[in-house]
Amino acid sequence: MERRIFAERPRRVALFVTCMVDMLYPDVGMATVELLERHGIEVIFPEEQTCCGQPAFNAGFRDEARILAERFLDIFEPLVRSGRVDAIVAPSGSCATMVSHFYTVLFEDPMLAALRQRAEFLGTVTFELTEFLVDVLGATDVGAHFDGRLTYHACCHLLRELGIDAQPRALLNQVHDAELVELSGAEDCCGFGGLFAVKNAAISTAMGERKVGNIAASRADMVTLCDVSCMTHINGLLARTGQPCRAVHIAEVLNNQVQVDTPEAAPSTAAPAEADMPRRWQDPRAQE
Repeated sequence: MERRIFAERPRRVALFVTCMVDMLYPDVGMATVELLERHGIEVIFPEEQTCCGQPAFNAGFRDEARILAERFLDIFEPLVRSGRVDAIVAPSGSCATMVSHFYTVLFEDPMLAALRQRAEFLGTVTFELTEFLVDVLGATDVGAHFDGRLTYHACCHLLRELGIDAQPRALLNQVHDAELVELSGAEDCCGFGGLFAVKNAAISTAMGERKVGNIAASRADMVTLCDVSCMTHINGLLARTGQPCRAVHIAEVLNNQVQVDTPEAAPSTAAPAEADMPRRWQDPRAQE
């Protein structure tokens, strides 16, 4: 779907945080917010947002997915129509794809033409993070630094549905001090694929093992990508095979939130105490 061409530089966006970022990786969400704010973008977070419906859609439960999609439209569309925000930004190619490509499929019934028109409109203003940074804001050097070897895995929805590949690579090429190494089979699926990993665990694992084998061969300190779902899958296999490399979201790299682990500063594998666990969308800056 064609994206909106902005006559003027956007000033405000709504953060479509996605379920996994909100519940499991809030640091990725905060990195996304801080990156956008550093580029003069005001970020609005609609707290009432829920799942976009992708898991239900992929499982074939279209009626249930349609309910969630309509809720998404009800929450985000008025923000854009009213001019309160100029666009919607998500730190996920997968979820951005659901909104921009597959909502129109959910509403393809002629009886749902009004919903389809709303979905088409929202799809034109929904952007994946690196797409928004590069294509809309014209940013490539965001002041990121990484002292080590860095490689990049191209997530499937981002690459195949949205056609986004040059944008994250352009951003990574401008990470200061990083030694960027090409990953063999960078465009190959990691094997996650949402429900695919559950229904076809053996195949998913085999695909993932091939991916982490290529990561190990690259001798990268970190592999970065644009979806936390693939990140979770790859990190599980890296840990299982004893690889020192780890996968991190590109927002964390660009926001200087990650560094190469050393034996003295290796992350603890112990579960955090309940009092130390981040709450839903808790801003750590408020604790300073």
